[in-house]
Amino acid sequence: MCGIIGYCGHRPAAPVIIEGLRRLEYRGYDSAGLALPATGRAGGFSVLRRPGKLAKLENALTNARGVMNATFGVGHTRWATHGEPTEVNAHPHCDNSGRLTMIHNGIIENFQELKNELTAKGYTFASATDSEVLVNLLAEELKTAETMRQALSRALGRAEGAYAIVVMDARRPGKVWGARQTSPLVLGQGVGENFLA
Repeated sequence: MCGIIGYCGHRPAAPVIIEGLRRLEYRGYDSAGLALPATGRAGGFSVLRRPGKLAKLENALTNARGVMNATFGVGHTRWATHGEPTEVNAHPHCDNSGRLTMIHNGIIENFQELKNELTAKGYTFASATDSEVLVNLLAEELKTAETMRQALSRALGRAEGAYAIVVMDARRPGKVWGARQTSPLVLGQGVGENFLA
């Protein structure tokens, strides 16, 4: 079980995400991470992950530069299922190109089959997680899909298991997508801001 949060709005996202993770920390003590849009370069994300409790991520975030004014992002607290509780296995995970970043709660039961297929197409994997497989499967589907929604539908149509995900695309700044199968995912609508958890 993991805690996930996505934010898109008018406030700086990092403090909102950290507060959300604090409230969700009971769902995962192994590691914590967040992704915010990278500044100073075209596209991509600044991803910060730490093994251990949320306090380690908070300490690392105080030294991070160039991300504190971002108004959308995602965060994650992890209870390890695939892969040891290490920084490389912590979420968020990015696809091979760095275009997509994803957080995930749940288990993709057929991840090894999907990983083998993606490896044969040239994808590489840094972690031992099913989540990194899923974000790269989404990247593969985006190559031929007309929309993110279509790519998500295709990728998740192939993923077996119970899960909730939140995704960001560097080519579509200011947007956060969420989807679920069996696992809970809540949408909070505010005035000028929205939340997924």
